[in-house]
Amino acid sequence: MKSFLSIFALAIVSVIPLQAQKIVIKGSDTLGAKLVPMIAEEYKAAKPSVSFEIAAEGSTTGITAIIEGTADIGMSSRIIRATERSVGVSKGISLKGKVVCYDGMAVIVNEKSMISNLTKRQVEQIFTGDVVDWSAVGGDAGTISIYTRNTSSGTYSDWKNLAMNKRDYALSSQKMAGNEQIAAEVAKNPQGVGYVALSYIHLPGIKVVTIDGLTPTKATILSKKYPYSRPNYFYTNGEPRGEAAKFINFMMSDAGQKIVEKVGFIPVK
Repeated sequence: MKSFLSIFALAIVSVIPLQAQKIVIKGSDTLGAKLVPMIAEEYKAAKPSVSFEIAAEGSTTGITAIIEGTADIGMSSRIIRATERSVGVSKGISLKGKVVCYDGMAVIVNEKSMISNLTKRQVEQIFTGDVVDWSAVGGDAGTISIYTRNTSSGTYSDWKNLAMNKRDYALSSQKMAGNEQIAAEVAKNPQGVGYVALSYIHLPGIKVVTIDGLTPTKATILSKKYPYSRPNYFYTNGEPRGEAAKFINFMMSDAGQKIVEKVGFIPVK
């Protein structure tokens, strides 16, 4: 009788579907437009009961989502600010960051541009508006059109810190929602210039400008020789837990880091 009951109990368990679990991930377009969705698809293939909600609207939105408790993981292409940490502490939130990959911000121009190399000083002058015509930096005469990320983007603030000596952007600069939009505008405009993550440098109509002769590559980024190199982060409220922790572990695994490299980022390992 006991044996029959055991078999009956196992049969009941076998027909009960696994409870669906959802991982909510918000933040950086740099991570969230391509990389994280691809890793999520691989993860979901192995665990069909897990679903994802991914919103790539800028690093600030990801960190805010963790503070407000509306996401399990916050994607960020910049390190957390002291003010954000303070707000988190005031709400009982302990923001914990983990580097999940490395990246380099590439300066791009239209593929027809004469410009192939710029100095760090020239880049600063262009994006702050000190230089407004390409002829001043060795190109054909023409008013420079600057395309940047929007203010909620971690890339927007990282670029100010790394390329502009924390100065303000030129008033004429045009803010775009993501890397693809910047690349698309530069591809259409022979006078355009912008910056994109490594995973977008092969889009049509653009070319990468070397900086003081350096190209953003795995070697120049990991050695920090390339001036616009940076880590990318996942933020959680304290140590990640549950399915979110398992997903982060998968991203940091050999399989996950292979996807990181395939997309165009630099693996942590």
